[in-house]
Amino acid sequence: MNIELSGKHVELLREASASRKAVVLWFSADDAPGIPTLTDILREVERRGAALGADLRLLKVARVEELAAAIVGLHPQRDGGLIVLPTPLALSHARALAELAVKQKLPTINHFRTFADGGGPMVYGIDQHDQLRRAATYVDRILKGAHPGDLPVQQPSKFQLVINLKTAKALGLAIPPSLLQRADHVIE
Repeated sequence: MNIELSGKHVELLREASASRKAVVLWFSADDAPGIPTLTDILREVERRGAALGADLRLLKVARVEELAAAIVGLHPQRDGGLIVLPTPLALSHARALAELAVKQKLPTINHFRTFADGGGPMVYGIDQHDQLRRAATYVDRILKGAHPGDLPVQQPSKFQLVINLKTAKALGLAIPPSLLQRADHVIE
């Protein structure tokens, strides 16, 4: 699922910022189990970027301590925007990423709602609240005696586009009305 979502991030960032450049942030200390998936995600981001004529480059940050220096080294005129790949560290440090991106005036898109709530300009990803509600039904069924192996695997079915309009304005982004209309949540 994250593979398709990450490809969509390229399109949404380009639509919001009109820049043909972006830095793809792979923020992961040692995500060995997720590396094959992240490789596929990166491949999709590059494919979608090439289709849009976007110039993408990879920025890999291995430790939390390196994050601030890596982001501060980016400039919106030279680097365009920032696409954050979905890793556990990106989720746990979403607010810090938002603060750093805003400080550098970088148009940025992330997978996690906490990024927009923390001041990040744009999020497109799985509606995590919906996922938690759906997980509760599984817990209920298991507590009532259902065998976990007998329960069907469900893919996420609800996604959300969140735009922090206050941050977008501070970054000088003129979010197109067509994008605002598609947004599930607009933070003003």
